[in-house]
Amino acid sequence: MQKNPSRSNNDEMRELLRQFDNLKNGRSHSFIEEESFERLINYFDEKEDLASALQASELGIEIYPYSSILLIKKADLLLATRQYKAALVVLEKAELLDSQDINLFILKTDAYLALDQQEKAIELLQDALDQFSGDERIELLFELADVYDDYEEFEKVFECLKLILEEEPMNEEALYKICFWTDFTGRNEESIKLHQNIINDYPYSELAWFNLGAAYQGLKLYEKSIDAYMYCIAIDEKFDYAYRNMGDAYIRMRKYKEAIEMLEKVLELSRPEEVIHEAIGYCFDRMGQYAQARFHYKKASHLTTEDGRYQYKIACTYINEGQYETGIKHLHNALRSNRLNPEYNLTMGIALVEIKQYGQAIEHYANVIKARPKSSKGWTSMLDCMLKANLLDNADEYALAGYEATGGKPVFLFYRAAIAFAEGRSKEAITQLELAMGKAPKLIKNLIQLMPRILQHPQVVDIIARYKKSKSI
Repeated sequence: MQKNPSRSNNDEMRELLRQFDNLKNGRSHSFIEEESFERLINYFDEKEDLASALQASELGIEIYPYSSILLIKKADLLLATRQYKAALVVLEKAELLDSQDINLFILKTDAYLALDQQEKAIELLQDALDQFSGDERIELLFELADVYDDYEEFEKVFECLKLILEEEPMNEEALYKICFWTDFTGRNEESIKLHQNIINDYPYSELAWFNLGAAYQGLKLYEKSIDAYMYCIAIDEKFDYAYRNMGDAYIRMRKYKEAIEMLEKVLELSRPEEVIHEAIGYCFDRMGQYAQARFHYKKASHLTTEDGRYQYKIACTYINEGQYETGIKHLHNALRSNRLNPEYNLTMGIALVEIKQYGQAIEHYANVIKARPKSSKGWTSMLDCMLKANLLDNADEYALAGYEATGGKPVFLFYRAAIAFAEGRSKEAITQLELAMGKAPKLIKNLIQLMPRILQHPQVVDIIARYKKSKSI
């Protein structure tokens, strides 16, 4: 029995290299077999000595001119050294000797793609599919899928993977890939039928159950998707992506407690991820459990260098609890990373109004308006603040500017009426109110909420009564 096969192999390779050196230098040498040339080529290739590998292939072909294997190996090396046209010439010779070697088609495809001849590559592979069966046909279908992917024919990528699974339902690589391409192409109905057929024959395929769940989820059939994922984790209780997707499905269904349970399982099974902690924080946020939400937002912020978004989310939890001063501190941290972010500035304005820092609030609302001039939210928040603080010097100008910037939204006409009332310009206020009611009478509720005392004005009551009679309110 051979005690040290590794040492024996090394000795054989050293002897083979010595013989090859003698051959290329014209010295006497032992006879080198065809298989030995293959070993030499592989040895030099592994050492990334492509020049020697190519030389070995050429010397081998001189001795064995009818060796399709050596020709194919030479073509592979020519491709590696970007000699694409030369590789095609060598492959044509090899095909005359053995037209059934699948490597011919793989390497020809690589050459055509390198020469930007996509149509030839696709035609070659499609023709080859009729010549092969079994594992070789599957390999060609994967190759064709990659070609379609490179040239952004994504629907055909899905079709290739579907063909693979119809022939080999438990092909793991295809099962993994088709999940992505189902989502990318939106071909969820086809995926559902395909995976139901697979499950009928292979009921313990966790990947098939997972893909079925993902396809249902793509159609927003969340309960069905959860049922499929449940089968998946019954087969493999450590399938973390099933728990992850179930968490997302429960969130979509607003079942936050169940979502948290699934997402915490993800944290048990895999390394911590900011997106998981953020999702758990979101669930607690929606349930009004702000301390727990903060805990997970902080965990998420520790897992990224850019934590401005999480500082903002943390700030919102404090503001929701009425802890405005603490919320403002975190908003300052968020704004350091993105000073003009409209969301951050809007929330800062809201918090500052609550602690009666009206001047600072107006500055932040101005940043919202600069970032999103066509959105009414910044304008209306600014005007609410001005009215609340009785800072009315430029208020009407802002109301008019908001009206023009947002394409004439009637809400700003109500603001102009409110400002006029606040400044004691009753006649102008009534004119603006008549104009506003003519465009959007239902918005009178906003004005009453903003300024309840206007109901003490007889003309305002008359105008409201008139529109109520006409059933416009």
